[in-house]
Amino acid sequence: MTPGLLVPAAEGAAFGDGRRTPSGGAMASVEPATGRVLATVRAADASDVRRAADAARRAQPAWAGLAATERAAVLRRASHRLGEHAAEVAEWLVREGGAVPAKADAEIRSVRDELRVAADLATRAPGTLLPTPPGRTSLARRVPLGVVGVISPWNFPLLLAMRAVAPALALGNAVLLKPDPNTPVAGGHVVARLFEEAGLPDGVLHVLPGDAEPGAALTADPDVAMVAFTGSTAVGRLVGATAGRLLKRASLELGGNNALIVLDDADLDAASSAGAWGSFFHQGQVCMAAGRHIVLEAVADEYLGRLARRAAALTVGDPWRDKVDLGPLINDAQADRVRRIVAESMAAGARVCAGGTGEGRFLRPTVLAGVTPEMPAFSEEIFGPVAPVTVVADEDEAVEVANRTEYGLVAAVQTGCERRGAAVAERLRTGIAHVNDQTIGDDAFVPFGGMGASGNGTRYGAEQSWEAFTQWRWLTSRPRAEALPF
Repeated sequence: MTPGLLVPAAEGAAFGDGRRTPSGGAMASVEPATGRVLATVRAADASDVRRAADAARRAQPAWAGLAATERAAVLRRASHRLGEHAAEVAEWLVREGGAVPAKADAEIRSVRDELRVAADLATRAPGTLLPTPPGRTSLARRVPLGVVGVISPWNFPLLLAMRAVAPALALGNAVLLKPDPNTPVAGGHVVARLFEEAGLPDGVLHVLPGDAEPGAALTADPDVAMVAFTGSTAVGRLVGATAGRLLKRASLELGGNNALIVLDDADLDAASSAGAWGSFFHQGQVCMAAGRHIVLEAVADEYLGRLARRAAALTVGDPWRDKVDLGPLINDAQADRVRRIVAESMAAGARVCAGGTGEGRFLRPTVLAGVTPEMPAFSEEIFGPVAPVTVVADEDEAVEVANRTEYGLVAAVQTGCERRGAAVAERLRTGIAHVNDQTIGDDAFVPFGGMGASGNGTRYGAEQSWEAFTQWRWLTSRPRAEALPF
């Protein structure tokens, strides 16, 4: 990996605390396609988190006290710098994260959108004038929470970090960012360097690479007013429990086991394309992936055939050195987990229509037929390139089967009648639903979030970021004090 302006070639330091080197041991950034070490960074430990939280608490009032236009300008400059260094950042997303180049480019475009939308957010009216008796002014105003902790994942390391970091900063908070250990550069150091180049004052943002220790310390730190966590439901429950015990706010964007429903009047060519994209994009390592294909019996055989042909046509390999459709899974543990889910489902009666093979972290896109709700391929979030197909008799059974999950992130309905699709979508217990589209979709300005085990409600997007990263303060004032009854 060639040293660049934005990212480290060797040991990196935590950003925002005098460029202080973290106290933890060395942590490798590994290329999942080859196992090569791309860079070595220093991991943070609990003592680093404590120092960073204290520094952030002290730096935050001055940052919040800047004119909103000045904060907005920092975010706009960060977006501009990302555009200037897009090729370099894309290389890290491909090599460290296993993304194909098109996915990396799309992630960078989305991050730039997040920064621009957050910049606009900074200059919106922060409150409202309330009714009150004559002679008194009554205001409700949004104020920053203080210090926001962000724990981000590896699958969209830059986007899912920035989706919380950017609005939190725009609204006057300081931020501690703990990137995933699989992507410490793309999800951590890139963020730090972008804001450094954009002119963010020292102490306002701290990047703390590491595993569970800094994440747990960040969640429990008394100076952290809120934790924005994106990751697995199991870890999210722990974060939520700690935050609840300490009476701090938690924003939890968790897993999904999303349904793509194919009705009997659907355009099956379009539907199978949506199904292939929804299940195989970024090797299926997306919380919005189509984890369950629920297909009406009348069109099931034809849909399966089309989906299997699409899967068989996709290429798998090293996305940095070869032109491929799918890259590697992020690590051996994830590849083993996907193999286990497929094998156990086949043992229970599912059959492979395409794929089912692979070497190491490179797994062929797999289509499973005959999947029932009792099988792991139906009940578990796979997070791999697997499309399990479950056949149902009619749309009522499709809705019932789709809702048979603890998750509730997103669903999609394929149909020849938009009104019919919308009616089905209204019956699904998800925070997001699409008609005649696939399950993977996001914009910087939309409410994003799920129900049940997929998280604790809608977050992010322009309006929702006000709710997430600020709190209301009521202020009244009079020109002079007045006497009271006693």
